[in-house]
Amino acid sequence: MTTTSATTSTSTASTTTTTSSSSVGSQLLTSLGVGTGVDMTEMATNIATAQFATQTDAVNNRLSNVALQISQASQLKSDLLTLSSSFSTLIDSGNLLPAPTVTNSSVAGASLPSGSSGITGTYALEVTALAQPQVLATTSFSAGAATMKAGTLTFDFGTSSGSTFTADTSHASKTITIADGATLAQVASAVNSARIGVTAYVATNANGSQLVFKGSEGAANGFTITANDTSTGTSTGASSLSTLAYNPAVTSTTITRQQSAGDAAYKLDGISRTSTSNTIDNAAPGLSLKLTGTNSGNPTTITYSDPSSGVTSTMSNLVSALNAIMTELNSDMSASTGNLYNDSGAKAVSRAFSQLAGTTIMKNAADGEPKTLADLGVSTKKDGTFALDTTKLAKALSDNPAGVAAMFTKGVNGIYSTVYKMTSALTTSTDTGSLAGSITRYTAQQTTLTTQKSKLSDQQAALRARLITQYAAANTAVAASNSTLTYLKNQIAAWNKTSN
Repeated sequence: MTTTSATTSTSTASTTTTTSSSSVGSQLLTSLGVGTGVDMTEMATNIATAQFATQTDAVNNRLSNVALQISQASQLKSDLLTLSSSFSTLIDSGNLLPAPTVTNSSVAGASLPSGSSGITGTYALEVTALAQPQVLATTSFSAGAATMKAGTLTFDFGTSSGSTFTADTSHASKTITIADGATLAQVASAVNSARIGVTAYVATNANGSQLVFKGSEGAANGFTITANDTSTGTSTGASSLSTLAYNPAVTSTTITRQQSAGDAAYKLDGISRTSTSNTIDNAAPGLSLKLTGTNSGNPTTITYSDPSSGVTSTMSNLVSALNAIMTELNSDMSASTGNLYNDSGAKAVSRAFSQLAGTTIMKNAADGEPKTLADLGVSTKKDGTFALDTTKLAKALSDNPAGVAAMFTKGVNGIYSTVYKMTSALTTSTDTGSLAGSITRYTAQQTTLTTQKSKLSDQQAALRARLITQYAAANTAVAASNSTLTYLKNQIAAWNKTSN
């Protein structure tokens, strides 16, 4: 549209210049009543306008139609993408699946494993021990800025039992270099930066500062520290790295074990289990746990919510959203009022929607389990819109709650995956037959038509200029003829007067 505006302005400016330079004489003659008496500039303008009126009107009408086609196709594309994103949000909310809840929330938190559709039963949980990391702490240094001699700290990992340490040969030793004069904080920073599975920090109390080493949860994540000084150090009062060395078989007066590494111990439905971490993924079907406390001898219950109400509401909203798009599509494709009549992208949407209810979206579903939206009560009417049979949906939820729940996950199968794949295919710019392909095609047509309109405007301006020049010459010629005729009339009159 900007191009058209610029072209029009240019044409107008060109016309004004032509008028002022070519027809001043003709207009003066006309105003004095000497020439033809006809406004040649106006006549040239009207003729030029009439000459191009049909073509200009055709281009303007096509531009208007293309703008409407772009607008309607873009709106449909936007609606489809909104449908997909909105359904994604609903799935992420977790309200459409039977979510687990621990009655005694101080013992553990429960959640659905990724991709799980939950269960309809319950579990009994008893936690007897939490997983914990090994923690070492040095004795207090008298000054918070205590420094260390240069050298290395080597960490070996394995299992500790009392004063016995059994190294894990599959877990390689990790060595960290300590700079000469390093403070306790700098030693901690060197350990943390190495990312070896041990963290360190400085704890300050009334007696001074302690360096604390903390491993990962689990009995197999115990560790020893071997220190090696490589210089005597240049900093006054620098301590030997040997003050940081730890081995459970050796009594140390500078570093002690504050907590032993251990596994979590719990019972699920009376079955004893252990875990190297308090975070337990897939502890059981439809269950992940985060252990936070113990309840020895007092099992708590894990129950699952009933998502039937949320599923029914979501299905109702889905059908309403599909119908809103389908109603818009029917209007856009109407032969009498639509601007996307016979449009390939709109046809693709109509075709996809017509197949949606019967499409198998749970390809691995067992016999008797719901596989399609039709199995959840969705049907397609003659006009392409959808209907929801809530009685059929309620029966599916009652007969096969797990199967219905599985349709509301973000796995490779399910309603979301189907809607996402459908909307992606209908809105991809790489497919000329999609809505995005239609928008690209109409936009190209709009550019071509705008260029045509600009050319027509230029041609009209050029014709007007030529006509003004031609008519000005004719007006001048008529004026000259009239002048000669007047002269002759005056002479004859003079002659007649003389004769008398």
